[in-house]
Amino acid sequence: MTEQDGVLAQQAPLTSRRAAAKRIEQRPPRPGESTATEASALAQLMALKRMSVNEMKAKWEALFATPAPNNSRGYLELRIGWRIQELTHGGPSRETRRTLDLLADEVEGKIGRRAILSDSRNPVIGTRLLRQWDGVEHTVTVTKDGYEFEGRFYKSLSAIARAITGTQWNGWRFFGIREVSRGQR
Repeated sequence: MTEQDGVLAQQAPLTSRRAAAKRIEQRPPRPGESTATEASALAQLMALKRMSVNEMKAKWEALFATPAPNNSRGYLELRIGWRIQELTHGGPSRETRRTLDLLADEVEGKIGRRAILSDSRNPVIGTRLLRQWDGVEHTVTVTKDGYEFEGRFYKSLSAIARAITGTQWNGWRFFGIREVSRGQR
């Protein structure tokens, strides 16, 4: 190893430290990190209350680079306020955006993606749940994509409980699956 190689070896960690410092500088400050930035955002939010609808529409175009969708003061105020905070503190994390997209797909009934609503209470695939109702024992088998009951597939235990009883039930409670408290998740 030459002396020049030694110098290069010593510079590499310095370069990676600089890159890390640059990444930290590029991210928006977290709440409480930059009082000047927070003061500016707060001033902008307070100014929204004094703006006319036309001024808000101009602010919208400056922040979103598109014309305002409507003249509703309440809507414009909320969305502009959100955008100011998003630009100041950063938007939702990649994982949060992914979760929201998956939930929207699930609500809209789009097929092709696995349901996002994974629950730590879900029993292991192949588990058989037994419940006696009106003197009849009912058996439900947990499958990869939901539950099987009497040869039919269901997405939720609540649907099975409704099929058994004819009334609305919380499926977890009906089958005696203990709910996880917030502290245990």
